[in-house]
Amino acid sequence: MTPPLAAPPRAAQLSPRADRSPRAERSPAPWIAAAALALVACVVASILLGSESVSLLRALEGPGLDRTLLVHVRPPRVALAAIAGAGLAVVGTAFQALLRNPLAEPYVLGVSGGAALGATLAIALGLGTATALGAALLPAAALAGGLAATLLVYGIARDAPAQAAGTSILLAGIMVNAIASALITFLKTLVSPSRAQQLLRWLVGFIELPSPTALAAVTIYVALGSAMLLRDAARLNLLALGDESAEALGLDVRALTRRVFFACSCVVGAIVSLTGLIGFVGLLVPHALRRLVGPDHRLLLPLSLLLGAALVCTCDLAARLLFRWLGTEPPVGAVTALLGGPVFLWILHREARLLQ
Repeated sequence: MTPPLAAPPRAAQLSPRADRSPRAERSPAPWIAAAALALVACVVASILLGSESVSLLRALEGPGLDRTLLVHVRPPRVALAAIAGAGLAVVGTAFQALLRNPLAEPYVLGVSGGAALGATLAIALGLGTATALGAALLPAAALAGGLAATLLVYGIARDAPAQAAGTSILLAGIMVNAIASALITFLKTLVSPSRAQQLLRWLVGFIELPSPTALAAVTIYVALGSAMLLRDAARLNLLALGDESAEALGLDVRALTRRVFFACSCVVGAIVSLTGLIGFVGLLVPHALRRLVGPDHRLLLPLSLLLGAALVCTCDLAARLLFRWLGTEPPVGAVTALLGGPVFLWILHREARLLQ
């Protein structure tokens, strides 16, 4: 059996300076409390602020636009942003541990693209509105697409030489995303204009007001998948030793790999089915946290949930505030890409220098 509190060895670090200070040895409670407070602050700000100015006093006085925005419109949208950010961040942390690659994250690996393609196929076939279970069928279709993309990328990486595995993963993910985007664009030409407009959102990543049924469905999918990953946090620490050493300590590496892949696909599929492609959240949050608290996934995973939620809420708020003078707002996926793209290039450059 795997030791329930297996601590990550120094060889496990995805960042070479991750535990050179005693920060990683401190109690996790202050970190989690600080992350929870940051999330609460972001949620409150996202509800109170937006493209339309509202008054809390007028909302308390009686029905009107202010109460509608503060009670019925913004809270569900902010909840979706928080759920999406939490899920994408925790999946990015799990992928980086499983593949032992700091560049691994759902968007880069093609998982988000595969999930978007699965959801697009469901919409093109009318499954999303064909039955009362449409809100649950879309995440299921996206889950299947994300799982297929994950298995494809992982299969390519397993066949590559060890020294080229990281490059193979990145190239395979990029190609899966390109193929998925091309197929989504092709499907847009085969459906009605109204449905084609609905399909466009999978390529840009929007946070919009979800229906109660859809929000409940994505919450269940993300909660179940995240719970599976949190349960395996100590086992993910052991993977840093290498597969053979982890198996010698009693870890069933193949079973863990299957569980992580399924859980990640479940989370990403549900999120993408409502928001489309929101990239780089799973890269920014784990990388920043690893440098702050070290490589222990028992702390990294819950912190990723909290700060990932805070990040996407903040990006959604920025999209609403910074461009309201234009009478429009950019997709959240564009905001996260502007933040994550430079960070991705910096990490890639640093990893290349370390290999020289």
